Amino acid sequence: MHVLKSLVRQPTALFGLVIVLAVIVLAVAAPWIAPFDPDNQMFDGLSLEGAPLPPGGDFLLGTDTLGRDLFSRLLFGARTSLIIGLVANGIAVGIGLLVGIVAGYLRGFLGTLLMRFTDLMMAFPALLLAIVLAALLRPSLWIVAMVIAMVNWVQIARIVYTETRGLVERDFIMAERSLGAGHGRILFLHILPHLIPTAIVWGTLGIATTVLLEATLSFLGIGVQPPQPSWGNIIFESQSYFQAAPWLVFFPGAIILLTALSFNLVGDALRDILDPTQRGRG
Repeated sequence: MHVLKSLVRQPTALFGLVIVLAVIVLAVAAPWIAPFDPDNQMFDGLSLEGAPLPPGGDFLLGTDTLGRDLFSRLLFGARTSLIIGLVANGIAVGIGLLVGIVAGYLRGFLGTLLMRFTDLMMAFPALLLAIVLAALLRPSLWIVAMVIAMVNWVQIARIVYTETRGLVERDFIMAERSLGAGHGRILFLHILPHLIPTAIVWGTLGIATTVLLEATLSFLGIGVQPPQPSWGNIIFESQSYFQAAPWLVFFPGAIILLTALSFNLVGDALRDILDPTQRGRG
């Protein structure tokens, strides 16, 4: 409750929170809100010349190159993009927490090995690595989510490792060890709770990165495959109509930008609220 009140008091965070909630509600309610089936190629969805129809009339945001309602496809595309964002980012946060905690707590050979592997993964450009993995595997919603998770966990692991290294040297951890507390008790009752705020902040910020990366992969044709709509593949399918039908690129592009910005605003605010020492940084 304190966190929510603090978010509401910040205009930029409140703006981001409203947009995020609106996108989530629209995505969940898409089957009931969408005026048309997103895959239905309507007879009156193209002009006499076979061109997409501009916004207006029966089609709020116009139609795409196959005569499908763009508004309906964007609503269902929100479901795809958010599912990938939440699943991929949840997996990335889980892997990052596991690697960072194990490496920071155990240290020694295993800790060094894990962090050198993390450094190796960080050396590869994330987009290039995602493109290679997506190209090698058969693209689908869940494959794309796994690919994005595989390239996004490294930053979280590095942050968690650093924080864990600091925590294990604290007096209360030393006291627990001197009292004979086991590793499980120390990890789950004393170290992990201190890392939850970090996981929440990075999880929120990571959704924006994940949504953008999914849109990039779909735009390149190696993400979620048509006819299943996602914001990225809607742009991919319409790129040749950029001048003739600019709304096909403008609307999904604007939604991607606004959604990513909103998650970043909420994530920045959460960082300031949950970790006051970071206030004003970044």
